[in-house]
Amino acid sequence: MPRQDGGKRPPKRPKGRPARLPRPVYERELLRLQEQLVMMQEWVRSTGARLVVVFEGRDAAGKGGAIKRVTEYLNPRVARIVALPAPTERQRTQWYFQRYAEQLPAAGEIVLFDRSWYNRAGVERVMGFCTEEEHARFLRQCPVFERLLTEDGILLRKYWFSVSDEEQERRFRSRLEDPMRRWKLSPMDLESRVRWEAYSRAKDEMFAHTDIPEAPWYVVDADDKRRARINMIAHLLSGVPYREVEPPGLSLPPRPPSTGYRRPPRETQTLVPDHAATLEGAGGEGTGG
Repeated sequence: MPRQDGGKRPPKRPKGRPARLPRPVYERELLRLQEQLVMMQEWVRSTGARLVVVFEGRDAAGKGGAIKRVTEYLNPRVARIVALPAPTERQRTQWYFQRYAEQLPAAGEIVLFDRSWYNRAGVERVMGFCTEEEHARFLRQCPVFERLLTEDGILLRKYWFSVSDEEQERRFRSRLEDPMRRWKLSPMDLESRVRWEAYSRAKDEMFAHTDIPEAPWYVVDADDKRRARINMIAHLLSGVPYREVEPPGLSLPPRPPSTGYRRPPRETQTLVPDHAATLEGAGGEGTGG
């Protein structure tokens, strides 16, 4: 696909950071960790545990990619991603935490928040979408809310994905120049570049009030996405007391004898056109057996 910027490339990664984790090492360890995630999922399901994982951080810090790798092999009926849109007019009149509380897991469920109630301490605070009084109330109530969750037995894990100014710019430019990923950028994302220091101050204030023993913040250095994913998943697994659960014994039953059923002729059905056939012998993969 042609570049849209006349050949200019995004800035290089900042110096002084660990080298990018080699892909073979990354893929091998990621698969091992994903096997453990499936094991953890089965423990959650069988024991009735409730797990909440909060993903927060800078725009373009890699939260979405980490969530994708966490859930890649999990059962969507057990592990659910929550990414709420802007509140409706009715929701704006509710208690702030109400629409998030509705998304909390029942027994045997995992909920991953792709951004969460911490919107109020971040984008709403910086962009002026909430009042000073609402922000101050959030900082008072949030630790209480999270203590209530943990006291009720919910396993709450909070991850902040940290990315440097230079790396965020590099990723933004890369997205601007890639038609397949341009949708990831919004005017709000670009505004965050202008308000970098305001977001930093808001995050520091948020940590000062909500980094509590019952629900501490865990910071993920995300300048290297591969390292960030591996480190975050390994840490999550280390903090959940899961164990291997013996799966129920299953066996494939034999087909019963035929009772005379015959499938209807193919010409009576509307088939999807064989687009794949147009690729054969047209410069794609070989057609040999």
